Amino acid sequence: MTPPAGWYRDPSAPHLERWWDGTAWSEHRRSPETVPLPLVVPAARRPARARAVALAAAGSVLAAAIVTGAVLLHDGGGGGDRGDGVTRTAPGGPAATDTATAPAPAAPAAPPDSSGPSDASVVVDQLNGITLPLPTGWEAPRDISQDDVVMTTHGVYDCPAGRGLCRHGLVSTLTPASSDGARPESLARNDIADAADAAYGRNAAGDTPYDGITAHQDVAAGPVAVAGRAGYFVRRRVRTAKGPGGYVESLAFSSSTGVEAPVVVRFVLDAGPDGPPLADIDRITKGIRPIGATGADGGVGSSIGPSSD
Repeated sequence: MTPPAGWYRDPSAPHLERWWDGTAWSEHRRSPETVPLPLVVPAARRPARARAVALAAAGSVLAAAIVTGAVLLHDGGGGGDRGDGVTRTAPGGPAATDTATAPAPAAPAAPPDSSGPSDASVVVDQLNGITLPLPTGWEAPRDISQDDVVMTTHGVYDCPAGRGLCRHGLVSTLTPASSDGARPESLARNDIADAADAAYGRNAAGDTPYDGITAHQDVAAGPVAVAGRAGYFVRRRVRTAKGPGGYVESLAFSSSTGVEAPVVVRFVLDAGPDGPPLADIDRITKGIRPIGATGADGGVGSSIGPSSD
């Protein structure tokens, strides 16, 4: 379901109207004969721990917001939760072939503003105020029940213990429920055991897709700058009863938005030839930015800004 074709206020030039062909913005624009209707799409409501994660693209249209607008048009209001915590975007489609006679709807459920990150290889965590890069082989999550997951590797495989489907890589973001002013080092060290157990021990559904953890070893730890903030990471090698096991990392730092609440990013990468390279953890960490920051802001090796830790 998409909004009907028609003239709407141009997100990039509000003094003009732009033709929406029913699936995407066209390149047709005109001066409005009357004051154009604003583009209004209400925000969807999500569970407390859900993340609003957007896969952004240049000149994109948010698909989830389009669905919400269509519900408003046909059902008279509401809005709803997709269930996977993801808002995706799609690039603009071909131009409409006939724009001169197309009528403007009286009460349009218009596509959203196309502003925001223009890099198609970036996901947005609105709750924590950060963006994360998508390396090659990774994508925004789809068909996954974990609200905190912000990206996964492509595809799934049968879990080694024969129960359910597994993925070779996951990245999730968490806001600690109670940090009490804890430093990033404490947060990362306290989180790593839970992160490892959730990934390779007993999952949220109570299953053991790898028949449990048999051994583990912390292979790296230390301070790091993340999005211009002081952070700390702990990386653990996990061995499992079945399958090659993998690597789990807990990365903690303070958000640069709001009250600067702490953020924990969890990385889960399968070991063995089918798992993604460990270097992807560093690539993602280096590319974390505050929402709205330029490409040079933040990241590993940048100056560390003031922090509450």
